[in-house]
Amino acid sequence: MINRVLIRLKIIQIVYAYYQNGSKNLDSAEKELFFSLSKAYDLYNYLLMLMVALTNYARKRIDTAKAKLAPTPEELYPNMKFVENKFVAQLEGNKQLMDYAANQKRSWSNDEDFVKGLYEKIQASDIYKEYMASSETSYEADRELWRKLYKTFIFHNEDLDSLLEDQSLYWNDDKDIVDTFVLKTIKRFDEKNGANQELLPEFKDDEDREFARRLFRRAILNSDYYRHLISENTRNWDLERVAFMDVIIMQCALAEILSFPNIPISVSLNEYVDIAKVYSTLKSGSFVNGTLDGIVKVLKKEGKLTKN
Repeated sequence: MINRVLIRLKIIQIVYAYYQNGSKNLDSAEKELFFSLSKAYDLYNYLLMLMVALTNYARKRIDTAKAKLAPTPEELYPNMKFVENKFVAQLEGNKQLMDYAANQKRSWSNDEDFVKGLYEKIQASDIYKEYMASSETSYEADRELWRKLYKTFIFHNEDLDSLLEDQSLYWNDDKDIVDTFVLKTIKRFDEKNGANQELLPEFKDDEDREFARRLFRRAILNSDYYRHLISENTRNWDLERVAFMDVIIMQCALAEILSFPNIPISVSLNEYVDIAKVYSTLKSGSFVNGTLDGIVKVLKKEGKLTKN
C-alpha cells in the first residue's frame, strides 16, 4: 500500500525534522521514518473500518426504532438494503481487518457523534436514495454504492480530517494518498474471496522498503555534497536565503537521482517539484525545478550522471 510517492514525502518530513531538532542520531531518525510509514498503514485500516462503523450505526438506529413503544409500520418493517450490503458484510468479516482491529484495539465507538452526522448526510443524499429504491441486489451494485459514497462523503471531508489529526499527528498529510488506496481496495474486492480477501500489503515488496531506507540514509550522509551542488547552481542566491524546505527537497531529490540508476531522472524531478508546490512556498515549484534541472545538466556534462 505504501507507495513511493508517500515514501518520498515521509522522508522529506523526517529529514526536515532531523535538522530542525538538532538530532545527529541517524538510527533513531530511521526508526522514526518507518514508524511514520506504519502509521499511514494504520490510517488505511482505520478508514476501511469507518464503512463498517457507518453500517453498524444504521443497524443500531433500526433496532432502536423497532424497540419504541409504538413503532410505525415503516419502523417495524424497514428497508434493510443498506445494512445488509454484501460488500460491507464481506469487509466486516475480513480476517486481516479483524486482526488489525483486535491487535490495535481501534474502533470508531468513541466518535459516534461524527459517525452519526456522516450517516445522516449519506442518508439524505441522492446516491443513498437511488440505491435504496433500486430493485438490483447484486454484490457489484453494493460495492459500487460504497465506492460512490467514499468518493463523495469521505474523500474530502474537513470534519474527518480534523478528527484524524487530533488522533495522530502522523495522519496530517497522509489522508489524500491513503484515500486512493481505500478506493483501490474497494474496487479489488471480489465476493468469491469471502473473509480471505487480501487487503493491500503495507509495502508492495522488500524493494520499496529498501528504497525508503537507502534514500533516507543517502540524503543525510551525502548532504554536504548535495548542498554544495545546490549552492553552485544558485550563485545569485545565498543558500541561507533559500527556503529551508526547498533545500531539503532538493537534497532528497539529488539523493534519488544519484543513487537509483533505474529511476528515470524525469520521474524523480516531477515527483519532487510536485512536493515543493504543495509543501513549500508559492515559488518553490519553479525554483526547485530550475535548480535541479541546472544541476542535472552540469553533472551530465562532467560525466557524473549517465542515466536519462
